[in-house]
Amino acid sequence: MKLSTKGRYGLKAMIDLAFHYKDSPIPLKVIAERQQLSESYLEQLIATLRKAGLVNSIRGAQGGYMLSKSPDKITVGEIIHALEGSLAPIECVNEDSKVSCEKVENCVSRIVWIKVRDSTRALLNSISLADICKEAKLKE
Repeated sequence: MKLSTKGRYGLKAMIDLAFHYKDSPIPLKVIAERQQLSESYLEQLIATLRKAGLVNSIRGAQGGYMLSKSPDKITVGEIIHALEGSLAPIECVNEDSKVSCEKVENCVSRIVWIKVRDSTRALLNSISLADICKEAKLKE
């Protein structure tokens, strides 16, 4: 599995929001500057994260973005899934895909790819934004 910039940059933005969870809404421009990301690209990512229910937008002069839930309730897996889609390493083990292979029932290597998919998902779903913030603070 290789993540695109959507997953990597979106995760950076979400970690930024997690670090400032108790603060007032954060303008996109501030997040983009702190994380050294393109504001227009970040706007697209935040829109996807908002549709997935992971961030809320607040309009107005004091507006911006905030996490929709506390950082301990949002996992890296949710974020990556919202931005990247399935975490399946190959198409035949992607639950969202309609691709069918006539060898699926007898394919021995498919067992490996299912285990890769499931263990990747389990690992990413076991890491919350709060976990990342705690680890980062320990390194300071």
